[in-house]
Amino acid sequence: MEALDQSLSPECRVPGSKLYTLARLKAVKAALKEKRPIHVLSIGSSSAGLGASASYPVKLENALEQALPDVQVEVEARSLPGEVASGAGERLRSMVAEVEPDLVVWQVGTNDALARVDIEAFGEALDDSVQWVKSHGIDIVLIDPVFTQSLADDAYYTQMVRTVQDVARREAVPLVHRYAAMRFLSTQRTTEAHMLGRHFRLNDLGLRCMAEHATRAITLSLLQPEAGKETGKADAVKTDLSAPAKDPSEGASTADRK
Repeated sequence: MEALDQSLSPECRVPGSKLYTLARLKAVKAALKEKRPIHVLSIGSSSAGLGASASYPVKLENALEQALPDVQVEVEARSLPGEVASGAGERLRSMVAEVEPDLVVWQVGTNDALARVDIEAFGEALDDSVQWVKSHGIDIVLIDPVFTQSLADDAYYTQMVRTVQDVARREAVPLVHRYAAMRFLSTQRTTEAHMLGRHFRLNDLGLRCMAEHATRAITLSLLQPEAGKETGKADAVKTDLSAPAKDPSEGASTADRK
């Protein structure tokens, strides 16, 4: 059995292969070299600032500053409750202009899945937005949908998870495997309610674990070597990206659209 990642809090520990896919973060690394604050734009459902979600930007900021000693991190949350990927993508240009981030952290797919958005249209919208962010010299980390046992066998929902994984692999950007991590953690408890509250929203512990998981993916991605091709799939370090068709917790291996 694969060892748990001991850098995480005991209640948040999962094996690395169920936690992240790594890729280089050039803009964040440049900010570190220049010894200036790292500006992070957080978007997605749990960044919307309602209830427990209001604490997520602070949790992410604190986790990053703890992992990166002597580095100032500023996290700005700019999300709307229930917002789908196409809507967030349309607002990205203005948000980027206002925040001028080095890094975008995007929780994506859960709202689209609950709204039953066409999966192909979702993938195209997400892909276009990721490409736009990268074209402006900004790093981006994706966080795939939440896991809930009630949708564990829903083919549409699990395909949505795979689509986020496909985009991350295709665009060679880091991915936090939230679905797989939450699925693993749910097997360690008698109920998933320790992380997931009403309406598929993460509770305080779920938000803290997500902040830790995102921080782990970011800090390990910063250790990726700079040598190699500038773009493309070869930049991504895959962690368990092949799996049976109905289990997105281990990633996906569908063909590229490009």
